[in-house]
Amino acid sequence: MTFTEQLAAAWQRNNSLLCVGLDPDPAKFPAHLKGRDDAILEFCKSIVDATADLVCSFKPQIAYFAARRAEDQLEALIAHIHEQHPGVPVILDAKRGDIGSTAEQYAVEAFARFQADAVTVNPYMGRDSVEPYLAFPDKGVILLCRTSNPGGSDLQFLETNGEKLYEHVARLAAEKWNSTGQIGLVVGATFPAEIARVREIVGDMPLLVPGIGAQGGDVEATVKAGRTAAGTGLMINSSRAILYAGQGEDYADAARRAALATRAEINQHR
Repeated sequence: MTFTEQLAAAWQRNNSLLCVGLDPDPAKFPAHLKGRDDAILEFCKSIVDATADLVCSFKPQIAYFAARRAEDQLEALIAHIHEQHPGVPVILDAKRGDIGSTAEQYAVEAFARFQADAVTVNPYMGRDSVEPYLAFPDKGVILLCRTSNPGGSDLQFLETNGEKLYEHVARLAAEKWNSTGQIGLVVGATFPAEIARVREIVGDMPLLVPGIGAQGGDVEATVKAGRTAAGTGLMINSSRAILYAGQGEDYADAARRAALATRAEINQHR
């Protein structure tokens, strides 16, 4: 199955628009995991196993692994998801942005080495910075469009040909770049009006929406702004609010309770 097919199936099978972000910070781990060489893998596996039937996707952030020389644990984590929870797509949050042979190597890293189903990409070097990822026809390519951070407005709100830059990116992605149907967009939950505008431009294209939970994005506003007519179309990401819902040995159970509550809140507004 392609990434978009897996995602559509997961929306239905798990009745969920929730994406759990895997941003492992050992300083926040329960005491019984601290000091273990495989602590990152074990922590993330426990979260995955506790929440896999409640999500439409998982999103490991590569920096949290690479900073601690834990790329091998990231490989093992993604392999575990594919083996134990087949059909739940994995988005490698890498935000790569380069051209030519370098972009080709980043695509190999994401899709051949880590076996991710999709990857986040910075499109601001243009179409040729996106094309190497599209050469993997079963994979998803999720472009930064309107990011959740306040500083995103520094560039994304610049006017170009009568529209804001983020709108132009959305239009390029939907009309010129997405001939293979592989592209999605990142639009932050902290800006529901922009989510609605992007949805208006791109139709039913999948949107990855960070910013609820610890970043304070409003769930109701996010869902109402970004859902498709079918009540899907969104991967609403929550990371810290689920990962660190508990601090004891029952942290995975606490994460499950947080994921259940978040999914229920999302579904209330679908």
